[in-house]
Amino acid sequence: MSILSKFDALARTFEKLGPPDANPLRVTFDKINSSTEGVINGKTTILLGTNNYLGLTFDADCIEESVSAVRRFGTGTTGSRVANGSYAGHRDLEKNLAEYFGRKHGMVFSTGYQANLSMLSTLAGHGDYLILDSDSHASIYDGARLGHAEVIRFRHNDPADLRKRLSRIKDAPGSKLVVVEGIYSMLGDSSPLADIAAVKREMGAYLLVDEAHSMGVLGAKGRGLAEHAGVEADVDFIVGTFSKSLGSVGGFCVSDIDGFDVLRLACRPYVFTASLPPAVIASTTQALRRLSEDQTLRVRLGENARRLYDGLRGLGFHVGPEASPIVSVEVDNAEIAVKAWNALLAGGLYVNLALPPATPTSRPLLRASISAAHTPRQIDTAVALFAQVGVELGIISPSSVPVAMVA
Repeated sequence: MSILSKFDALARTFEKLGPPDANPLRVTFDKINSSTEGVINGKTTILLGTNNYLGLTFDADCIEESVSAVRRFGTGTTGSRVANGSYAGHRDLEKNLAEYFGRKHGMVFSTGYQANLSMLSTLAGHGDYLILDSDSHASIYDGARLGHAEVIRFRHNDPADLRKRLSRIKDAPGSKLVVVEGIYSMLGDSSPLADIAAVKREMGAYLLVDEAHSMGVLGAKGRGLAEHAGVEADVDFIVGTFSKSLGSVGGFCVSDIDGFDVLRLACRPYVFTASLPPAVIASTTQALRRLSEDQTLRVRLGENARRLYDGLRGLGFHVGPEASPIVSVEVDNAEIAVKAWNALLAGGLYVNLALPPATPTSRPLLRASISAAHTPRQIDTAVALFAQVGVELGIISPSSVPVAMVA
């Protein structure tokens, strides 16, 4: 027996996905040409699984700001902000984020995962309650496990079930923090946030919304689902990430709660994690500026998302409940999913493969994420490749595919 023997079943599952050159978890990019195109195994490939929603990873101004910051401040901070101090860029980005969301306070973390880990493990302590949507991201569940609050789950996107569960603890001492996401990362569905906020008000709870996949996507100014639903005043904490619409890495929380800055001393993941390097802070600050000033990015993203969603749904694929920058195709089993993923890659299209238990429906998903930088031709090429593979593997009927698409 080895200390790793407990993972034997997981290792066998990994091996079943195929040899290194055909295993979705071992895929390696030889080169990244742009926000939407790379080279895999020597083949030019459309990138449709990057979460690069606004395509800002290759934005010229973001790159220039990042390069300039490296030259001026070096490659890293080599410690946490509590131990090594903050750079001016850290404080400026926090101020800019707070202003962008119309909040008093902002706090930056080294990853989006760390932001959820920090906030959830710290805000709710002994005697408090965390009430989580059952489809919450792993970082939310891990943050809940790291803390000491009682954790209660409610049915996905079900305000009535949330009300029922909150009513059972309404008179119990301790704070109640409801946690939902703007757009859920697997199927691309959004929370019924106006109804969730109404329950929160009725029950006297707090509300945290993770806008990781909805920042830059929803709302007149791109602030996310809370803005889109008109309930920003009901949201006590907004958590998000830089690794989606802002094209870098990192996370944040903004809030109007008085005394917010005490969290810099109370959040253990924040206190003991090295802070973001100057290059990341600089590119993120520029990306936030671009997002604030250029709403055409969000418009193009919406058009591209609708084009892919409608194209795949029209072919008979089983997709999520609504059009969003995340478009996932459900398939019957893992064997078909792996074959489909490999066939798409061989055809020049990279998507994500998601397997149970990481999927909300317990069925495998071929998950695509769309960018504002994708061209209509790239989207149409992706739809045509899905059609070809879907017919070959029996996922969709040949009769649902236009003759011109497979000619």
